[in-house]
Amino acid sequence: MSEANADGIARRGLLFVLSSPSGGGKTSVGRALREGDPNLHLSVSLTTRPARPGERDGVDYHFVDETTFLRAVAAKAMIEHAEVYAHRYGTPRAPVERALALGQDMLFDIDWQGMRQLRAALPGDVVSLYLLPPSMAELERRLAARGQDDAATVARRMARAAEEIGHWEEYDYVLVNRDFDETVAAARAILAAERLRRSRRTGLAAFVSGLLGG
Repeated sequence: MSEANADGIARRGLLFVLSSPSGGGKTSVGRALREGDPNLHLSVSLTTRPARPGERDGVDYHFVDETTFLRAVAAKAMIEHAEVYAHRYGTPRAPVERALALGQDMLFDIDWQGMRQLRAALPGDVVSLYLLPPSMAELERRLAARGQDDAATVARRMARAAEEIGHWEEYDYVLVNRDFDETVAAARAILAAERLRRSRRTGLAAFVSGLLGG
């Protein structure tokens, strides 16, 4: 039984992908979107990278070793996976398919490689949004301000950013993340509209039939 919108009409869930270069704001925007939205659930990826300060296993990521990750890939238990900055990331398949069937929406904080694979696997269910920085100088400032990386790592992330940004045309929507609140408001508007897309509203035909006395 799928969940319904406020109008009581059942619908299929959607997969909302947020991408940006490192430091571009996808994690912060995603966190803001989930606040106050009980039907938007974060897709918890598997990763081989070490946990950062404050990250919790099973909440932010499932932290696993290389062998465990590759075993999941071989078993076709991953719907998408990629290698980024010498670490592997991937999305377990089962919870995604279960959420879609229940009418629940999942938020993905992944790069263009993961988005491509996700769209190839579930083309009608993916809504993708790319966040651009207002300038490369501002992106570098934000990376440095996070305080998570040394200067060499920031330089490496900046070198990769141009290549990542080059995939912006593959996304359904693109926002320039100048003002955080405005970006979050625009992303919420996109999500609201996509939830009302006719093709996702699985209960609409039955509702119209009942409306017309069929």
